[in-house]
Amino acid sequence: MKLKTKNLLTLSDLTKKEFNQLIDFSIKLKKELKKEKTKPLLKNKTLTMIFQKPSTRTRVSFEVAMFQLGGHAINLSSNDMQLSRGESIEDTAKTLSRYTDCIMARVYDHNLLEKLSEFSAVPVINGLSDTFHPCQILADFMTIKEKKRKLKGLKLAWIGDGNNVCNSMINGCALAEMKMSIATPKGFEPNRRVVNKAQKFTDIEITTDPSKAIKNADIVVTDTFTSIHNRDPKRTKKFIPKYQVNSNLMKHAKKNAIFMHCLPAKRGSEVTSSVIDGPQSVVWDEAENRLHTQKALLVFLIHA
Repeated sequence: MKLKTKNLLTLSDLTKKEFNQLIDFSIKLKKELKKEKTKPLLKNKTLTMIFQKPSTRTRVSFEVAMFQLGGHAINLSSNDMQLSRGESIEDTAKTLSRYTDCIMARVYDHNLLEKLSEFSAVPVINGLSDTFHPCQILADFMTIKEKKRKLKGLKLAWIGDGNNVCNSMINGCALAEMKMSIATPKGFEPNRRVVNKAQKFTDIEITTDPSKAIKNADIVVTDTFTSIHNRDPKRTKKFIPKYQVNSNLMKHAKKNAIFMHCLPAKRGSEVTSSVIDGPQSVVWDEAENRLHTQKALLVFLIHA
């Protein structure tokens, strides 16, 4: 299947049907891999990966994805490219389009991705920006469907910073018609435009009370309080201890609720080891599923 959109910069680029088909195809690819029935769906295809910032899961999962699909991935840091010497993003996009079948970029500024996609003749994938992280959320919803057997009608609680991952999670909940309750300190709310758009399709609640947000939740999600985009350690004081996901807070969720974190985690900060290593945690399945959803996305975007 081909997507109607050429690029994936945010999950809002997808229709509800495409979103669900991506999730289902990801599950299918995972089963095929376990049975050693992988097909070279992207034979002789090349993915260029641009990294302005460090990466573990994004780089490894995309590189392995292309290998398993019969293609090849090229890893480029900013210092490896003429961008570091002043070449424009427009010229870079036009050049890479002549060599490669798809570009994945992990950048600081989301505007750079938009420019890259505007001048690229091949699909561009957002591997993370300061505003969105769609690839992570595809893996999250695949994991939720594996564990809960459905998406529509569930309640997801987000505890902590209303950051780029939170913005994409809101997009995902809108596509899945899943209720989302967000608990964050004042001044750390998610992007208002993203919230307003999502509220046309599902219930999005924003509160400063984690116990209220997590009540009767099927899924509990958090992320680091400091990140590549927000390095100031002082901001952590705004979150701890109130917004830490610990055993006491998890008691307010459903007994069969699952816990998720996109990683890397700062144990003892946004989450305790008792939760992330506990029986409700699915973070390692979530991390693994980055591979399967990105394989599905690559096939949907560039498979001839």
